[in-house]
Amino acid sequence: MSGFPEVRMRRLRRTGVLRQLVRETQLSPSDLVYPLFVSEAESDRTPIPSMPGVDRLSIAALVQEVFGAWEEGIRAVLLFGIPEERDETGGNALRDEGIVQRAVRELRKEFPDLVVITDVCLCEYMSHGHCGLVRDGEVLNDETLELLAAQAVSHAQAGADLVAPSDMMDGRVAAIRAALDAAGRESTGLLSYAVKYASAYYGPFREAVDSAPRFGDRRGYQMDPGNALEALREAALDVEEGADILMVKPALPCLDIVRRVKDEFGMPTAAYQVSGEYAMIRAAAERGWIDEREVTMEAILAIRRAGADLVITYAARSTARELAF
Repeated sequence: MSGFPEVRMRRLRRTGVLRQLVRETQLSPSDLVYPLFVSEAESDRTPIPSMPGVDRLSIAALVQEVFGAWEEGIRAVLLFGIPEERDETGGNALRDEGIVQRAVRELRKEFPDLVVITDVCLCEYMSHGHCGLVRDGEVLNDETLELLAAQAVSHAQAGADLVAPSDMMDGRVAAIRAALDAAGRESTGLLSYAVKYASAYYGPFREAVDSAPRFGDRRGYQMDPGNALEALREAALDVEEGADILMVKPALPCLDIVRRVKDEFGMPTAAYQVSGEYAMIRAAAERGWIDEREVTMEAILAIRRAGADLVITYAARSTARELAF
């Protein structure tokens, strides 16, 4: 390669239009997945204090929110359910009239082309806040798989396009895939939380769904943030078990993992800009320390640049509006 002055890298940076023309990584509203909290206890909307701009929604308010998102170009949502009652078996997660099942049916009716993804996990439905059945203080892996599979099937029967197991029990992708196929739901896709670290960034989410463990923590089943090779092993197992999309969570602290997963498997890859990431940007912006719009766009662009095909973000609507201009 020739050097200066033949090569002047600044030539293509002179204007915003020129920079956009040669940009390597593009961002579109169709790259975004909008996570939403739907609650049996809500009559309309209840703000979540640690996540400014994010609310717990009734089903009616959910439909209203999705209508706005659809108008702004967002084509996919991820639903988290908050039941009125919880117990030690997670029974409300499986009911045909459960909060997520009813929400899916309503969205399917109102938005036939919307991609509806449902979180498959038991923590929101368990009185102890863990992601599976518990005996003598231990989260049970194999016994939990049957419940997760039944929950996934109930979501698929309600009309979910993709189910997204986030529990991190070993073997849950295979169990869910087998149950979906046996129920005649072969076309229901499986978006696996393939790499989910035991992260401190999840705090605001746990407030949103009131799912903080009542004892211990989740390090016994979520991954150690110091491990990268383990992440590839986890993803490889999920591929073998039938996952259609692989997810890495959280996103910004794990951009190296997003890239490695994408390069290693070449599969559709998602990354979740989790509640703590969102809350930090909002909090700093409210104090005038950063430009919220610029930082949000840069963060989401970085996640895409690392290799994510889909970015799950609470800032989906504000990002889509920015992309319209």
